[in-house]
Amino acid sequence: MNVNKISLLIFGITAITFSSCVVTKKKYTALQNKLLVAQQDAASCENASARLKSDNKILSVSLVSKEEFIVDLKSQLADCKKIRDKQLTTVGDLTVLTQAANDNIKETLAQLERKDKYIHLLQAAKTKADSLNLALSVNLKGVLKDGLDDKDVDIKVDKTVVFVNLSDNVLFKKGSSDLSTKANEVLSKIAKIIESRPDLEVMVEGYTDSDPIKNACNRDNWDLSVRRSTSVVRLLQSEFSINPNRLIAAGRAEFNALVPNTTPENKTINRRTRIIILPKLNEFYDLLDPKNSPE
Repeated sequence: MNVNKISLLIFGITAITFSSCVVTKKKYTALQNKLLVAQQDAASCENASARLKSDNKILSVSLVSKEEFIVDLKSQLADCKKIRDKQLTTVGDLTVLTQAANDNIKETLAQLERKDKYIHLLQAAKTKADSLNLALSVNLKGVLKDGLDDKDVDIKVDKTVVFVNLSDNVLFKKGSSDLSTKANEVLSKIAKIIESRPDLEVMVEGYTDSDPIKNACNRDNWDLSVRRSTSVVRLLQSEFSINPNRLIAAGRAEFNALVPNTTPENKTINRRTRIIILPKLNEFYDLLDPKNSPE
């Protein structure tokens, strides 16, 4: 091979070698650039992954918080339901209580109305009784005062009854249960009043003073007081035809005195016969019957 050919061959090899080196370097540079880009992309991915992990952690915490919040809300809702149910029960109880209270008020008003009617009834009965007793008292005073001393007769009206106190000087001798002629006159006037009022009963009570008495007829003051009252009752029945069913005889002896038995004058006052003119119990109860209440 000649020198020219060898030179040309060397030049070719050198050119090829140089050309190969030049290409390889370019590729290398390109690869390096790609590698750098890839590294940058990898770093970006890692950063993104880190951010995603952080966000995921935040979301997890937030989710837990929300779940806890939901549980708390459910608990509050349960408490609210309990309070509501309790309030509903209370309202129900109050409704029942209000109804019961309303019924009680109605019953109380009804009772007050009945009591009010009964009060009016009592007032009417009292007014009627007072009117009857006043008329009776006036009549008795009118017929008994004639021919009698005021000190011997005392007529009083007390509540629903009329009391006629007659001194023993009018009816009896001292220590005796025998009626005098004067007593017959007095009792005849009382009998006329009693006879005109068949709706009344008559109780005759005998009284003595405190001086003890004992004789063939009387063992003590009890005997004398009872004998005096029975003498009056017998006379009203036998002489003046007063229905004995309307007559009551009673003796009080020296008890229930009007004044102390300390002087002769006081003893004279206490020696008396009391005639009590009062409504029959059944008729008096009729006056109090609510059915007879005035409207």
